[in-house]
Amino acid sequence: MTSDPLRVAVVIVTYNSADTLGSCLASLPDGLEGVHVTEIVVADNASKDDTCDIAKNSGDLPVRVVEIGRNAGYAAGINAGVASLGPHDAVLVINPDVRVRPGAVALLAKAFDRPRVGIAAPRLENPDGSLQPSLRRPPTVLRAWAEAVIGGNRAGRWGTLGELITDPARYSVPGPATWATGGIQLISAEAFRATGPWDETFLLYGEETDFALRAGRLGYLTWYSPESVFEHDGGESGTNPMLWALLTVNRVRIVRRHYGFLAWLGYSAAVVLGEAIRAAAGRPTAKAALTALLRPSKRLRVLPQ
Repeated sequence: MTSDPLRVAVVIVTYNSADTLGSCLASLPDGLEGVHVTEIVVADNASKDDTCDIAKNSGDLPVRVVEIGRNAGYAAGINAGVASLGPHDAVLVINPDVRVRPGAVALLAKAFDRPRVGIAAPRLENPDGSLQPSLRRPPTVLRAWAEAVIGGNRAGRWGTLGELITDPARYSVPGPATWATGGIQLISAEAFRATGPWDETFLLYGEETDFALRAGRLGYLTWYSPESVFEHDGGESGTNPMLWALLTVNRVRIVRRHYGFLAWLGYSAAVVLGEAIRAAAGRPTAKAALTALLRPSKRLRVLPQ
């Protein structure tokens, strides 16, 4: 690294994001202070609202729209946006429901001063200023069974039993993480080139896990930087049956791909049990997930257009 400001490109993946994109773009001038912004790309998954018009009329910001032509998913948006970029040192990948706090990107970029860091993740806060847990531990069979029996939130409060790290103390300390929420990441150009494109077959959820694990195998760390703060609205995966089913299936796919057949057997059995328990209690999201887990023909392979 030289003393010159890091050359940062921004890729925002959108789909019917007119309600949030304007505030995201408005936060960028202050949020990107201290880095050299090469360009800002809005990779749009065939929005039917005013998303593209908002992007194209964003004032003095160097925004360019890449229209994908269909609702191809988050990974496809990232890949299309990054493929269109000129020279850059790092790419900031963000959701449109994100606001960048002043100076947050420059603070996040300091993570690359450490050897082997390829992905930098910030502290996420809800709009009310409260912590939004975003760091994960490696998925294991034990953790899957714990979450199935007592629930993910309870498991997260018991030492290291849960995959999601919920201890607020952890979020005040910088350090490596297995993976972090993909809605806000700063990825070095070197790590992106070495790791390759994000896997578009995940559509939504799990693609950031797969990318971080692949990068990790190549020696690139994911580094958490609490001094860099982004505001994030959060998604609908916990309430939308279609999205919860997709998220759940992709969790199991990750284990099969990265941890082997035996781990997949134990992990998938635990996930099926957990969803069955919650489906029996009448939870629509669990019913959808259980159907997708047990009947592969019912799994979502193309997002609604």
